[in-house]
Amino acid sequence: MDLGLTPEEEEFRARLRTWLAGVLPTLPPKPSPHDWPGRRAYDLGWQRRLYDAGYAGLHWPVDAGGRGATPTQHLIFLEETEKAGAPYVGANFVGLLHAGPTIASEGSAEQRARWLPPVLRGEEVWCQGFSEPDAGSDLAALRTRARRDGDDYVVSGSKIWTSHAEVADWCELLVRTDPEARRHAGITWLAMPMDTPGITVRPLRTLAGSTEFAEVFLDEVRVPAANRVGAENDGWRVTMVTLSYERGTAFVGEVVACRRVLSEVAREARRNGRWDDAVLRRRLGRLNAEFRALWRLTQWNVSEAQGTGGVPGTGGSVFKLRYSHARQELFDAAAESLGPDSLDLGREWTLDRLSSLSYTIAAGTSQIQRNIVAERILGLPRGR
Repeated sequence: MDLGLTPEEEEFRARLRTWLAGVLPTLPPKPSPHDWPGRRAYDLGWQRRLYDAGYAGLHWPVDAGGRGATPTQHLIFLEETEKAGAPYVGANFVGLLHAGPTIASEGSAEQRARWLPPVLRGEEVWCQGFSEPDAGSDLAALRTRARRDGDDYVVSGSKIWTSHAEVADWCELLVRTDPEARRHAGITWLAMPMDTPGITVRPLRTLAGSTEFAEVFLDEVRVPAANRVGAENDGWRVTMVTLSYERGTAFVGEVVACRRVLSEVAREARRNGRWDDAVLRRRLGRLNAEFRALWRLTQWNVSEAQGTGGVPGTGGSVFKLRYSHARQELFDAAAESLGPDSLDLGREWTLDRLSSLSYTIAAGTSQIQRNIVAERILGLPRGR
């Protein structure tokens, strides 16, 4: 893999840096973490600025509304926006990183024209309705039912850990359309408007005190059959596309953020005298090597996705598995660096440490990722 930059890519980096230097000072103050309507408006406002400047959907295909940028340009964008302290995708993350790319890969021309431009322009927010209370990590055990009634599906059931459901306009929803089929068959991927009658959203408070997740209850909700992405009962295959994006490229920007945090943790340890602890120094050195390796793996995954039509491969599971644990180790090291101050919820990194605990569960547990690596990459026999 050639990691050098062409003159065109260096020019792209310079233009992006200039734009960020001019636009970031003009942003309004960030809203409270608990003000979800305010956070939605802030995140959508940033997305609109990206769109107006030509940076929205940078790596999306041109026929999906993106710029068709090279993998290297995509990585440059992520590096520079993170280094400059630009806002993250926030409430837009399901639409921009999961649902949008899935629709770009699997949707019809009409669906792409309807759903992708509002995501890129910062006009609509999506949430993800995959997990269920009784299914846990076994996504194929979902029970939310959808029966066909004329031009609609009538959906009943419940979802949990539905990200940003409180402020979402649309939900990427998995339903069971053939209860007699085997577990991985009979599943369908739908786009559900969140203002449809019969939907109840109940926010869930996390360990970190936020309500970015919710339970969603569906009582005879009518979803147009035209909102189905892919064929009926082919939802498992479409879902694997979604999860490939979620595990393969959705965390790319966070690797850059973790490398920045690691440098800040080292500075804090030097400032407060904990740098004299040889064990802590070794731990930070190992994490530095870990995140450098993860960044190289990220580059490889993004390049591979570009070569296969934009859909990440199973290497995303390798990345997601190691990144989840490395992130937890990073914020454990941050706590060591802070010492007793790490118990103060008002201190930087304390809430990050709490939220990092969820990373070995989100987007497929570490146990699920190990199974994927064993069976699909190493070719080991399936467990019984």
